[in-house]
Amino acid sequence: MAESEVERAARHLADLLAMAVEHGPGQAALIVYDTRCDLNLALTEAYRRAAPNATFIDFDSVTPEAVLAAFAAMAAADLVVLIQSTSFRLEAFRIRIELFKRGLKVIEHVHLARMPGAQGEYYIDSLAYDPAYYRGVGHALKARIDRAQSGRVDSGGEQLVFGSPFESAKLNIGDYSGMNNIGGQFPLGEVFTEARELEAVNGRVRIFVFGDTSFHVNRPDTPITLIVEQGRVAGAENSTPEFDNMLAIIRAHEGEVWLRELGFGMNRAFSRSRLVDDIGTYERMCGIHLSLGAKHGVYAKPQFKRKDARYHVDVFAVTEAVYLDDERIYQDGAWQIA
Repeated sequence: MAESEVERAARHLADLLAMAVEHGPGQAALIVYDTRCDLNLALTEAYRRAAPNATFIDFDSVTPEAVLAAFAAMAAADLVVLIQSTSFRLEAFRIRIELFKRGLKVIEHVHLARMPGAQGEYYIDSLAYDPAYYRGVGHALKARIDRAQSGRVDSGGEQLVFGSPFESAKLNIGDYSGMNNIGGQFPLGEVFTEARELEAVNGRVRIFVFGDTSFHVNRPDTPITLIVEQGRVAGAENSTPEFDNMLAIIRAHEGEVWLRELGFGMNRAFSRSRLVDDIGTYERMCGIHLSLGAKHGVYAKPQFKRKDARYHVDVFAVTEAVYLDDERIYQDGAWQIA
């Protein structure tokens, strides 16, 4: 990756460290990386410039015990950064969860090998942190969602109607005030909720991307129109074999396909024309995404038992307009709220 990209990444990371996770020069930082893809190499070098006093460990050159020992040496409020071509595995040790339990700040970069070439540049763009935008618009979105009695997504002539108030919205905007944990999976940029009454969701919505069975972005040639009745997928027009297979897998295990999450993506580095292959990263795209399947660990619903809810598949709506009550809050590819 070009030197200019590395330098740009270093500037973005310095902003994230200072303003989002509030990592000061007097605090220790441990950066665990691998060297399996170009984007990993670029981000690792960028962190060397943004956090020159950090300790760096090549995950592939040491034993798992050495990594665990390095984690154990960290004090509460110190920072751990994980730069992963895929996703680091340490037997039963659930890395981010365990680090949070110890009071550590965590920045996770995952599945970077899924984003080669120009996608790596989009990923670096996505790390830019504008606190006025993320915090201003993010908190305004949450406030508006939390008081809304209904909502509607216009995906180019098709209307998906949420005839219910929403669950209290959650934020992923780089503002951790009042939260138990600081950090998470990066990039930032999402406010999410779901209908309090899932069966009050009805209508049609055009989907231009969905997450396939390998957690990659799948973009059909023509958007798929989902037909939603009482919170469940009742049909799919202009579908593809891959999408039909995904629906069949969910139905085989859960009986029906529920629509749950309503995600308000905020990251302006990603759009319908600027995609990355990793679905968990692309989830931050500026626009609306939804989830198919009964699984959503953040919001408990009486009709679902946690052990039976297995699937949470992200799908991305063609987003022409979004309304909360009768107020339009999304227009011309941007959130119109302050």
